[in-house]
Amino acid sequence: MSVATPPTNRIEDHALIGDTYTAALVGRDGTIDWACLPRFDSHSTFASILGTEDHGHWTLRPTDPDATATRRYDHDTLVLSTVWTTSTGIVEVTEFMPIGAHRATIVRRVRGLRGTVEVQQVLRIRFDYARALPWVRQIGGDDDPALLATAGPASVIVRGVQFRPDDHRHTATSTVHDGDVVDTALTWYPSHREPPEQLDVDAALDRTRAWWREWMAPIRTEGRYVQATRNSLMFLRAMTHAETGGVVAAATTSLPEDPGGERNWDYRYVWLRDASLALASLIAHGYRDEAAHWRGWLLRAIAGDPADVQIMYGVAGERELPERTLDNLPGYDGSTPVRVGNGAYTQYQGDVFGEVLAALHDARELGVEENADSWALQRALLGYVEQHWQEPDNGIWEMRGPRRHFTHSRAMIWAAFDRGVAAVEEFGLEGPVDRWRTLRAAVRAEIEEHGWNADRGSYRQHYDTDEVDASLLVLPQIGYLKPDDPRMTGTVAAIEADLRTGSDGLVLRYRTSSGFDGLSGAEHPFLACSFWLVEQYAASGRVDDAERLMDVLTGYANEVGMLSEEIDVATGHHIGNTPQALSHLTLVSAADAIARARGAAAGHRTRLPVHDGGTRSWTGEGERAGKTA
Repeated sequence: MSVATPPTNRIEDHALIGDTYTAALVGRDGTIDWACLPRFDSHSTFASILGTEDHGHWTLRPTDPDATATRRYDHDTLVLSTVWTTSTGIVEVTEFMPIGAHRATIVRRVRGLRGTVEVQQVLRIRFDYARALPWVRQIGGDDDPALLATAGPASVIVRGVQFRPDDHRHTATSTVHDGDVVDTALTWYPSHREPPEQLDVDAALDRTRAWWREWMAPIRTEGRYVQATRNSLMFLRAMTHAETGGVVAAATTSLPEDPGGERNWDYRYVWLRDASLALASLIAHGYRDEAAHWRGWLLRAIAGDPADVQIMYGVAGERELPERTLDNLPGYDGSTPVRVGNGAYTQYQGDVFGEVLAALHDARELGVEENADSWALQRALLGYVEQHWQEPDNGIWEMRGPRRHFTHSRAMIWAAFDRGVAAVEEFGLEGPVDRWRTLRAAVRAEIEEHGWNADRGSYRQHYDTDEVDASLLVLPQIGYLKPDDPRMTGTVAAIEADLRTGSDGLVLRYRTSSGFDGLSGAEHPFLACSFWLVEQYAASGRVDDAERLMDVLTGYANEVGMLSEEIDVATGHHIGNTPQALSHLTLVSAADAIARARGAAAGHRTRLPVHDGGTRSWTGEGERAGKTA
């Protein structure tokens, strides 16, 4: 087993590049230390983020040890630009994964801007989570050098510069003058096939920039958080698989929630909850095609008996995601075990039905028409919920202890019936609306009887505790009650008292000291929960509080706008898998809530775009709150 060493790049030191099929992480020091090719959940080709250089990396940077770097994304694209300044000159490194190339390729272009700079590349290819040492060979001549690496079913070809073998790695050095361009492209391909033809880098770069800018162009945002919103929507699109429509929860596995501890999970899969919420963020900004595409993924993934619905699937809808540990990887900063697969796929989480049905309702409101299959699926899901709504579950946080009646899950079941009622009443779809109304009322009555803590004046985490949970902040968002309802403001007060932490007041999911989640160790403030609190503040009239907390949260994003799952408030380090879809989608919702609140205070309605040039206006309060249960 390899010995853990401190990471060269912290989690927040990374930028994402991707082609909407997979993604890679590029560190501030010029190292690609995580890449799974050709799909988000494929075995890794570079995995040094979870260990050492021996576990695979591709470093490109000036040889000058005192070189400094600044980086950004090219405007409205996922094309990363890093400018390196040395004592002898300046170079720009442009890194991207080509869109539309129909190949998993990473391109790194060095362009001389001033003077002369010596640039070195160090390449250590390690397939299969660094368990496979590849067979490496050179092909081509001096004018067309190429490096081939193969292990089992996987191969890569690296073209553009001449790499030399150097102690189980390969290196290349280029002297770059003002105006010079040096391209290196690494392409993955199945080892039983011939290597793909050489890429036209100029055409690929132009096509990739154009694709991203065309996708970003319709976004219209207002207020103080425009760039943060645009960045977040771009990351959400980058984590949406181009062919299947599945939205992965993050691009990585096993970046720890508790460094040195066991809370290390594989997030490279599609959670119904996270994907539904990501869809809602895209819908709010008019992305009808993405809504229809994701609905198609959902129909395929959960086809069959609703009793077999899972909380998560593979990128193409795979049902079995067996969890195993990789003992050869020492983990990020010594955090073990490193896991691939995720055992939570076997859990029952009642809330996902509400999230899915709410997202599909949002799609209807955007104008995505139902077809016979899509509405039949929703009716089948509601039929399953009718039979099982009283069962306990593992909850939104995937508790590995005994099942309980989580208040958030019960509220999401209420939302499932509520959206079924709305589908009939507002869109004329067929369904047993009287039965759904009755069940909606029954769920609400149960929540108010068992989920409400009258002594404390707040809702409970679950029916058998006096603890609170940050997921309760979602209740107004789904229309269960208004943001300024005394029951909600009392719940917010309890969350502020129990779950806000540190000088910045970021929010924990729940108190791990209760021990009921079945895991050892602690965790850090959860960014999505903090953004939920921002949204609640804005919607309930505490807009100044919302902006203060929002400023803190967006300040934790790195220079390219990326956020992970949690924040270590003592050090400012990012914690957990990255980029985290849930963090970015809740940022978008929080920014929209502040813009709506400021617009209402100024006497006008904030308007969010749809692609056909129409508009969708928002009330700034729970859409269904106040309707008869």
